[in-house]
Amino acid sequence: MIIMLLAGSLVTNGQSTPDEIYGDLFRDVQMNKVFPDGKTFVDCIPKKDPKAILSDYKKLKANPEIKFSLQKFVEDNFTIPPAPEAKNIQQEKDVTVHIKNLWSVLKREPDTKVNGSSLLPLPNPYIVPGGRFREIYYWDSYFTMLGLKESGETVMIENMIRNFAYLINTYGHIPNGNRTYYLSRSQPPFFPLMVQLLAEIKGSQVYADYLPAMEKEYQYFMSGADKVKIGEPVKYVVRMPDGTVMNRYWDESTSPRQESYREDVETAEAAVKKMLSVSLFKNAGQQKKAEDAKRIEIYQHLRAGATSGIDFSSRWFTDPKDISTIQTTNMIAVDLNSLLYQAEMIIRQAYILSPATTPSAKAANSSKAADYNLKAQTRKKAIDKFCWNEKAGIYSDYDFVNNKYSDAITLAGMYPLFAKIPDQQKAEREKQAVMKNLFHDGGFTTTVYSTGQQWDAPNGWAPLQWITITGLENYYFNDEAKDAAEKWVKLNKAVYERTGKLLEKYNVMDIHLEAGGGEYPTQDGFGWTNGVLLALMAKAR
Repeated sequence: MIIMLLAGSLVTNGQSTPDEIYGDLFRDVQMNKVFPDGKTFVDCIPKKDPKAILSDYKKLKANPEIKFSLQKFVEDNFTIPPAPEAKNIQQEKDVTVHIKNLWSVLKREPDTKVNGSSLLPLPNPYIVPGGRFREIYYWDSYFTMLGLKESGETVMIENMIRNFAYLINTYGHIPNGNRTYYLSRSQPPFFPLMVQLLAEIKGSQVYADYLPAMEKEYQYFMSGADKVKIGEPVKYVVRMPDGTVMNRYWDESTSPRQESYREDVETAEAAVKKMLSVSLFKNAGQQKKAEDAKRIEIYQHLRAGATSGIDFSSRWFTDPKDISTIQTTNMIAVDLNSLLYQAEMIIRQAYILSPATTPSAKAANSSKAADYNLKAQTRKKAIDKFCWNEKAGIYSDYDFVNNKYSDAITLAGMYPLFAKIPDQQKAEREKQAVMKNLFHDGGFTTTVYSTGQQWDAPNGWAPLQWITITGLENYYFNDEAKDAAEKWVKLNKAVYERTGKLLEKYNVMDIHLEAGGGEYPTQDGFGWTNGVLLALMAKAR
């Protein structure tokens, strides 16, 4: 464990994470499930110096004459995050009015640094998703911005983009969220699309303003691309057999996620147990080495799954029913590569539109634009080569370790349509597969499997509804897009009228039942649901 903690400190830019700060106290709280949700403790704020808290803990725990309560110790020494506030908002008859009222509840003012807190302070106001999600989240925010745009909240959109640029300039990337325990990973790179959204509102100068941040983030995802060898991936980058560089999801850390510590330990132990049932080792030392390696492997797959935002789904499993078979880092991710194609095209556009006052500056901008265009066209060809499964007629992830296509039909296959990558024929086949296998009474499921994982059936999620509907529209499948939008909006409104809530996810297969599954209860609030609902309703007007 000491090795893991040292490894963690190297990837969080000097920011200490809860497991590093609180050591045995952290592990005892998480493994004994003091809180039903592991995220609660890592979001707690210490009432005094963390070193003093840890010292007191060790003394009390070691004293046999004291009747020690771990629960009481935590309550005495930490400020526990308050219950979600969204429940306190009055249910308006018009859901649009309700969402506009919710923005003020989900708004956070600029942060102040607190010793021992996991929160990474941001300099500008921002919107959080809601519920247990008390901080800004990367890919959530793009879909939230869609609704902020419809609400006329342009200032908030720009404040959030400024915060993301601040995170890029401070830490080299946008973390999963503004918490120390999220610093070892990012999320799907929607920052260039956020910039594009703001430019549509305010004009092309926005591209120039955020071009340095977009390029710096792009370099983060492409780190190691100039050195990566075939069969030896580096961080997010993988060199394919033909020499092309593509991307996978990744997280720098090799320890359990701090916010889901117990769950990750249990998943890793299940994987170890399975390995021991089929493998023989010469001695105890060899066995221990194999067990430790398996644990680290599983932790990295789980963390990479969290990087993808799809945490979790049978998309990443070799056995759809068993999370211990997760293999995220082995997959060339079709959604990630589609988003990076869009990033390359948007950065290209930014160079074209960036002001240049001298001939040499104009020439430099033109050269950079051509360079990013070449990157984009190369990636586009690679996506068609490695992520188009001709036999199944779908876009999917590619297992570069075993050199085979995934046959899983998932909404990730709609990202190429969202990015306008395929020709009409491929788009038609992808559309047919998705409409046949994933479309239901309330919208789209992410996969065909019902596994108990929250990103699997019967659940549907706002961001992927938007990606899919926009992808359908991009290829003039207007009837299907309209039908899907109407069903999703109808479901959102029906649940709102029944419960007074806008939820993180919905049951799209049985619209009379609630969504479920995953590591925590369904949350309400909810940033990206609000954003996509307002944007789809605006399309219908």
